Parts: sequence; structure tokens; C-alpha cells
Amino acid sequence: MPDDFEAPLLALQKRIEELAAFPGDPVKEQEARRLRQELSEKRRSIYAGLTPWQKTQVARHPNRPYTLDYVGALFTDFTELHGDRRFGDDPALVTGFARYKDRAVAVVGHQKGRDTKQKIYRNFGMPKPEGYRKALRIMQLAAKFGRPIISFVDTPGAYPGLDAEERGQAEAIAYNLREMARLPTPIIVNVTGEGGSGGALAVAVGDRVNMLEHSIYSVITPEGCAAILWRDAGRAEEAATAMKITAPDLKGFGLVDEIVPEPLGGAHADPDTLFASLDRILEAQLKELSALPADTLVDGRYEKFRRMGKLGTEFIEAP
Repeated sequence: MPDDFEAPLLALQKRIEELAAFPGDPVKEQEARRLRQELSEKRRSIYAGLTPWQKTQVARHPNRPYTLDYVGALFTDFTELHGDRRFGDDPALVTGFARYKDRAVAVVGHQKGRDTKQKIYRNFGMPKPEGYRKALRIMQLAAKFGRPIISFVDTPGAYPGLDAEERGQAEAIAYNLREMARLPTPIIVNVTGEGGSGGALAVAVGDRVNMLEHSIYSVITPEGCAAILWRDAGRAEEAATAMKITAPDLKGFGLVDEIVPEPLGGAHADPDTLFASLDRILEAQLKELSALPADTLVDGRYEKFRRMGKLGTEFIEAP
């Protein structure tokens, strides 16, 4: 469903499409040109002042690119690998090997699905323990052969169902955190939509962490936060503002390294422009990280995440 703040844009777009049904009519073509200009200006105005809650809605947009879209745009020779060799496969996490600019890499990422059938098959991008164990199996294999790992994060969180808990959801996430921290190969993480809690972090311990301009990254959803704090999920907008979940906030805190600019209207409005922006950042980061010795990578990654728990003195000074 369209977001309320995009309603004026959708109305203009609909009118432009209606006018396109009359090719050759100079009056209608002139009106269409005027409306396209108005649409561009209004979109620029709206997206320049998005609130954290509105950015949450953009991050969840159903047409936003998912992992397999990035794979198709940025990589070649992708071979998907399945299964954790313990229980089964988890379609909510896509894993495999590919080539990035003629270099062999491993790719890991959440996949939500587009239509109802795909969403159910992908479990709405919420992995179960076998998904995280599959991802770690592929990442360990990549490290063994010196292949960099590129991760795409877009999930509301790990699946909280009974079957996932029975198979050790918390243990699978915790194990991934420990093991990713010491993999002797470059790891680049990209938060492309929702970065939800441990479900995201389990594939997000990297040497570089990038966030798309309108993505979010948090320990819980705004709705979940509001339900816990105020017993009212309807206060999600207020929670989103208080939680500081946007890319500029998190870069300011030192939790992410790079903000990937999105095209006007969000990633879903012009995916090719987004892919080109991310491509430039990935290429530069991969070149930088590949020049570092393995022990330097691991030590730097450890220090990077240790710093995330450090509070400034302004928060801990005695009164």
C-alpha cells in the first residue's frame, strides 16, 4: 500500500499516465510536461524532509530492491548454495558465490519476496536458525579460500516462532556474531532496507558497514518499541524519532561507515542509479580492505565493534 506522504505524488503520476493516452495532442503533451515538472519538484521537497517514521515506510516499500536484485545488477556467475547441513534450507537468507568485477566473492543476504506466494516462501525475510547456520557455512567456506564476503541486510528481525526457538534461534545468532568477528577475509555489510535487531546483526559483523540513505537499523521495530514502552504500538512514529534509527543518526554515532545516496523518490524509484552508487562504494572499499593482512582485518573489526558499546563521558559523569 502507498504511504500517506506519497499520496500527492501518486495522484500526479496517475494524471500523467492518463495524459499519455493521448499522444500527438499538443495541449495534453504540454500539460503532461508541466505535471512532470511539478511531480519532480514535489518529490524533491517531500524526500528532503522525511521524518524517521516516513523513512521507515520507505525502507519497507514493497518495490525496494532485495538481495537477488543486487545480485543481478552487481555480480556475475552467481551460484546459489543451499542448506545448513544440519536441518534444512532457509529461503529467507540467500547465499552463494559469484564474481564481482572478475573477483570471486561470497554473497549473503535477506530476501523478502514480492507477491503473497513469495513472501510466504521467504517467510517475509525473517530467517530461522538454519538460515543463519547456512550463511555462516558459506562465509566460513569463503574465508577458507580467501574470498571477500558481501552481505545485504533487509529484515524485520529473526523469526520468533516456536519452531525457530526449538532449533536454537538465539544460539545460532550468537554463534554467527562470534564467528564473523574472526573470519580472516574482508566483510562488507550493506543495510538496504530494514536492519532489524539480531536478525540483521547475525550477518552484519563487517569491516565496513554501509546504509542506504532511506534505510533503518535498530534493535527493535518502532512498533515493538512503542508496544513495550507505552503499551501502544500506535505510537510507533514517536518511537521511530526517539530511537535514532536513520542512516545520518547512526553514522553520527559511528555505527555505520558510509551512507549510500538513493535516487530521488527512494531506491525503488530508480534502482539502476542506486546500483551505480553502491557499486562505486563497494569497489573502493573492497580495494582498500583487500590490501590489508588478515590479522589486521580481524583486529580492526574487533575494535570497531568494541567501540560501539562505549559511552561518552557526558552520559556517565556523576552529578
